[in-house]
Amino acid sequence: MAVYAIGDAVPEIHPEAYIHPDATVIGQVSVGAGSTVWPGAVLRGDYGTITVGDRTSIQDGTVVHATETLPTVIGSDCVIGHIAHLEGCVVEDGCLIGSGSVVLHKAVVRSGALVGAGAVVGNNVEVPARAMALGVPAKIREGVVAAGSFDDAVARYVANGARYRTQLRRLD
Repeated sequence: MAVYAIGDAVPEIHPEAYIHPDATVIGQVSVGAGSTVWPGAVLRGDYGTITVGDRTSIQDGTVVHATETLPTVIGSDCVIGHIAHLEGCVVEDGCLIGSGSVVLHKAVVRSGALVGAGAVVGNNVEVPARAMALGVPAKIREGVVAAGSFDDAVARYVANGARYRTQLRRLD
């Protein structure tokens, strides 16, 4: 895996996390137990802090960045879809951030919410707990996501990380 320190900033990766060899983790990044970071994902904590909780999946091609004044915080039990972009935002526990979506500065995605594929959650927008944010710019539909909606996906990615840790091998 491509894990880099920059200056004194060294990533902290829990021993039970799985970082794919083709993912990149740089600087002030913390990844919790059971979390997975998949091929092509970049977590670049060069300007600010990135925190990923436990059992969270950061899928292929996703970019997570922070600013000097705005950390990016992703809670536990989240699924961050393919090719998403998160920067200077907070994603609370149990959320699904859809493929190709963007969550920007000072946005907050509350627990159990869903950001739909391709949606753009702009600066300073709050997505309430168990709401959906859909479209460009995202429009909010409150109270439509059932509790536990993403539990199966979270469990699948935790299990897949364990499988990759023991079974992935490079063929040259």
